[in-house]
Amino acid sequence: MCVSRLLTSALVGLAGLLLWGCSTGPTYTAQPEPWRAQEERTCLVSGHVREQPWLHTRSTLGGNSSYCGAMQPFEMAGAADGRVHMRPAALLRCNMIPSVERWIRQYVEPEARRHYGVPLAELKVAASYACRPRNNQWGGKLSEHGHANALDISAFILADGRTITVKQGWWGEPRDRSFLRAVHAGACREFTTILGPLADAFHRDHFHLDLARHGRSGREVVCW
Repeated sequence: MCVSRLLTSALVGLAGLLLWGCSTGPTYTAQPEPWRAQEERTCLVSGHVREQPWLHTRSTLGGNSSYCGAMQPFEMAGAADGRVHMRPAALLRCNMIPSVERWIRQYVEPEARRHYGVPLAELKVAASYACRPRNNQWGGKLSEHGHANALDISAFILADGRTITVKQGWWGEPRDRSFLRAVHAGACREFTTILGPLADAFHRDHFHLDLARHGRSGREVVCW
């Protein structure tokens, strides 16, 4: 059973409410962030994200509290008109879908052809929605994964069956290194948080991409 606790304002000041995750998993802290619902509603009513054979709505994502999940989550099994598979399918909120699409279409697909001469076939999804703290560290802030606002990619699979993994390729042969750095740089133009092998040991084997708010404007980019 989930256990939640409200701390007094003397303890949290202007930070708001503090919530602890379920006792069955790592605990996390969270507070009300009205901008998330506002951004998601704007995305949903815009009509830019619609169901496709590779993109379906989900009724719920589940989670340990009302802080986790999304109003209208999506299950994204592909991108770029279905040319590129995503396995397993990613569970994401509306706002993430256009950014993932642009990143794949404008950066990953062109770089795959430029570096290897063959189309991109698949992205290996290491993680998407998960109601947990950042980096699974007890007591940490609720991860963007908990808001279905993050995607982890561990490998890129080409049409000829070749697989380029972040773990092996980042420091691997020159072509793989160049490809991975190019798609990483492209991600820094589409997302607000981009973490890879240079960020820390937690991200040595994948790219973490999310749309968290940073800085006073909320638009600063953290790219490592």
